Amino acid sequence: MIASAPGKIILFGEHAVVYGRPAIAAPVSQVRATAVVTPNEGEGVRIIAPDLDADFLLDEADQSDALVATMRQIQTAAGLARLPNLTVTVRSDIPIASGLGSGAAITAAVIRAVAGQLGLARLATDEWVSGLTYEVEKIHHGTPSGIDNTVVAYEKPVYFVRQQPRNIIETFKVKRPLRLLVADTGVRSSTKIAVGDVRRHWEAAPIQFEALFDGCGRIAAAARTAIEAGDVTAIGRLMTENQRLLVEMTVSSPELDALVAAALRAGALGAKLSGAGRGGNMIALVEDEEMETAVRQALLAANAHTVLTTTIKSRN
Repeated sequence: MIASAPGKIILFGEHAVVYGRPAIAAPVSQVRATAVVTPNEGEGVRIIAPDLDADFLLDEADQSDALVATMRQIQTAAGLARLPNLTVTVRSDIPIASGLGSGAAITAAVIRAVAGQLGLARLATDEWVSGLTYEVEKIHHGTPSGIDNTVVAYEKPVYFVRQQPRNIIETFKVKRPLRLLVADTGVRSSTKIAVGDVRRHWEAAPIQFEALFDGCGRIAAAARTAIEAGDVTAIGRLMTENQRLLVEMTVSSPELDALVAAALRAGALGAKLSGAGRGGNMIALVEDEEMETAVRQALLAANAHTVLTTTIKSRN
């Protein structure tokens, strides 16, 4: 059984989404994590991750490892006293610790593949894959927003609001495809650390940070309207406004600031960091091939390690 899951980018609302404000995220289908599950002729569950140079048996591994935790979540959800003998091979071309949701994508791919191999159709649905992926995300990110697991499981643009008792998760139409450049700073960053730092700032200055979160929430709501209307000029302006608030939250970095500035000077409609910040990726909105070429050259000249093109559009 083979299954895969895409990378993701947050278009609007990172960090503020943890505090109940809306965010918009979209899949990056050009990069993916893939899991292949086959019967294991030996005893137990063997997990192979060539990209990580890992090959181990489930019962003998560190139980806090993400892949081990994923298998345990499946086992618990399926109500199995013991998993059957399986070999799970995982590969990914999604850069690690760069804001593209590599961990969530790997987890989702494994869940869908194992559930399919075991004939557990219920656990392979988008809702269950998202929920189980979220449980694994909590181990590594402390207080994840829930947006990564949602986007990689549903593989559609998502308007997301974290709330009790149930999150608001709405897929929506993209009237005009959005052409984005995703530029990697080459600086690895920890979502858990960045989220924890923002929380400490919020605790120290709640009025200031609530205002920042409110601003991000208003931008995300306006961005959804603009995306549904196909107003790319407004979308770009809102991206740049969102970046200004993220800088105030202390989650940008000199490398990210340099790439954002380079993209805007080259004519991008808007630019911002995407994800936890402090490194990782930024995104720039371009209108056509000519603008894409100019902005790509500017990003590479500003020391972007890689520049990926992705198009966000509605899927059936």
